[in-house]
Amino acid sequence: MSIQIPGISHVVIPSTVTVHLGAPDEPAENVTVPFIDYIKNVASSEIYPTWPESAIRANVYAITSIVLNRIFTEWYRSRGYDFDITNTTQYDQAFVPNRGIFDTISAVVDDIFDSYIARQGQLEPLFAQFCDGRNVQCPGLLQWGTVQLAEQGYTPYEILQYYYGENINIETNAPLTEAYETFPGIELKLGDDNPYVLLMQIELNTISNNYPAIPKIPSPDGTFNEATQDAVEAFQGIFNLPVTGVVDKATWYKIRSIYTAVTKLAELTSRGIMIGEIPEFTPNPGPNEIVPRVQAVQYFLNVLAAYHNTIPTVDINGVLNTQTRSAIMAFQQTYGLPITGFIDEQTWNSMYNAVSGILDTLPAAAISLPTLLWPGTVLKVGSEGPEVYLIQQYLSYIASVLEGITLPEPDGIYGAETERAVREFQRFFGIDETGEVNQYTWDRIVLIYRNLRFGNTRNPGQFSGSEAAAQ
Repeated sequence: MSIQIPGISHVVIPSTVTVHLGAPDEPAENVTVPFIDYIKNVASSEIYPTWPESAIRANVYAITSIVLNRIFTEWYRSRGYDFDITNTTQYDQAFVPNRGIFDTISAVVDDIFDSYIARQGQLEPLFAQFCDGRNVQCPGLLQWGTVQLAEQGYTPYEILQYYYGENINIETNAPLTEAYETFPGIELKLGDDNPYVLLMQIELNTISNNYPAIPKIPSPDGTFNEATQDAVEAFQGIFNLPVTGVVDKATWYKIRSIYTAVTKLAELTSRGIMIGEIPEFTPNPGPNEIVPRVQAVQYFLNVLAAYHNTIPTVDINGVLNTQTRSAIMAFQQTYGLPITGFIDEQTWNSMYNAVSGILDTLPAAAISLPTLLWPGTVLKVGSEGPEVYLIQQYLSYIASVLEGITLPEPDGIYGAETERAVREFQRFFGIDETGEVNQYTWDRIVLIYRNLRFGNTRNPGQFSGSEAAAQ
């Protein structure tokens, strides 16, 4: 099992872009706009709606690639600015607040806003430099030249190849995500073991090619060892940072800034990050994650999302996908835990404690439980933990509706009161009266709960994040 971090080890589309309305060091307003609206605004400011569609599409690919490169490299934020890009064409591309958007351009952007240009085999969006080609010449795309090529029958891809070379791809369907910063939110220090450490090690080793005084970190694996500490201290000394051996936010972004500079990631001639060299972090030992636990964690995340705007909702499907990993990391960051994206016991227990603290303040009728799978272990007297707590919550609502079933107190401990409630449920519905919750009893409790609570049943995996959070 390995993990990659959105925005560092693969390209994502942020929900918003923050634009500085002036040159980088010029005092000016920052405006934050939806990403797709930013692309429409720039395209409507840079090109003409009467141009052939192939020319418009080629220009939109270039515009999107420029801003994604700025965001991917954190070009401005790694230098201490609080914005993603400027609206000054000397540095970036035109953006005019509150301007009108051309319909033809809007339609093209709606279709391809999540696509960008990249060199073949490379990760980062190309810094797709362009200029108008009439008043200004540049080594990249000439905007008026795209019109001539389109009129000659060139496709958008062929137009882009004409200007940027044969070795480019148009990458499509980049995933959408909330606005983010790559700093994990906690300092990285000796003894830490997570994917952020691995990426920092890779970047330091790359920087050391240009700054030999920084010692190489042998066999980077995501463990912050003494060799990593030595490299961090050397880096901090060279770049006039406090020499602590700890990667705080200032050190993290200085590493990001120097890494971008030495690899020329924000230049048309970038040598790039080769996809085959992108590290994947594999914890040692790997976590033993089973689908029911992932599903329960997704429910917990949705409960917590209603109380913390830093934690996004997720789909309850039992799949430990990128969406869920990102939300787990957001939880870990919010609660000051090591940011790994994995459901280790510390994360599992902390999440359970946080959720039970919330649910314990609510009456059973105010709690909405999804259809959760049996955890794979028979629950009986002596069992403890989140799974017991969840079955107690199911039974609490059932007992509040049906007479003759004991109302158990949800405390995560399978004691005599819970056993009595289970026996009474089994007797009520003609199940073998064992007082234990095997898969059949679990499934019947969940089914009856869903029927009583909502008047219908839903299969596992049929709840979107927004729906689960709303219930």
